[in-house]
Amino acid sequence: MSDPLILIPARMSATRLPGKPLADIHGEPMIVRVWRRAVAAGIGPVAVATDSTEILAVVEAAGGVAVMTSVDHPSGSDRIKEAADILDPNGLHDLIVNVQGDFPTLEPVAIAAAITPLADPAVQIATLVGLITDDEEKTAPSVVKMVGSPVAPGRLRTTMSASTPIAAARSTDSSACRSRRWRSARASSSCARSRTACASTP
Repeated sequence: MSDPLILIPARMSATRLPGKPLADIHGEPMIVRVWRRAVAAGIGPVAVATDSTEILAVVEAAGGVAVMTSVDHPSGSDRIKEAADILDPNGLHDLIVNVQGDFPTLEPVAIAAAITPLADPAVQIATLVGLITDDEEKTAPSVVKMVGSPVAPGRLRTTMSASTPIAAARSTDSSACRSRRWRSARASSSCARSRTACASTP
């Protein structure tokens, strides 16, 4: 049985929209709405990984768990790695689910679906994707994309990917990867958790 830990990276210094996690969405900060949806997925504990005391405060005020991480992380994946080390120092959670903090309309069922492929021991990383039907979106650099080959109904093997709203990675006790950073659970070959696991798509 899997034991996922859901982590939501959030920082205040986003280039395109600084302070985005605290943007008001119908009377509630965006990051709180994302946190609520992750909790509603019902697959495991949820925490926000942030470098901001403001974000930490609004999450905790809503009844959530947040952890302070370094301001120097180059990516959300690095932030999640630090948060995982803080919240789960013994690596008891076998799956880490990365839910992006700027997707307040995300359906909880989609978060739960992201871990389904990991029931297959051969699958180390899973990313949720949807079919692009708008021709303009196919070439727009602002639209996240993944290219893959069908391996089963509703499943693709990734050959190329960019960042996506949800990614799940298996955590195993592999000492060969202890010194490697978790680069991104959204890439076709990546380290899932630097202290414990090296994972790549099959």
